Amino acid sequence: MKKTVRKDRNDGLYRAILGLRTVEECMRFFEDLCTMTELAAMEQRFEVAGLLRDGLIYSDILEQTGASSATISRVNRSLQYGEGGYEIVFSRMEDGKE
Repeated sequence: MKKTVRKDRNDGLYRAILGLRTVEECMRFFEDLCTMTELAAMEQRFEVAGLLRDGLIYSDILEQTGASSATISRVNRSLQYGEGGYEIVFSRMEDGKE
């Protein structure tokens, strides 16, 4: 099991996110918290992660999302070697469809 070295973090932000109950609440919170550029970048990375998970190749993802090859590569590294956060979310989203 890999060990992750992290800076001490205040978990208040993450607890706040867990307290949100609807997509609308979540959107409102993130719109207050982030700039439009930050939100667009996060939304794009999430979309890229889903497309990579679905097996699309870089050129198709670039064409579909407009993401740079550096962004696609970074997201791919996170999917392959990250903390597993994307997989948790995707798995739970799939479970919710049933």
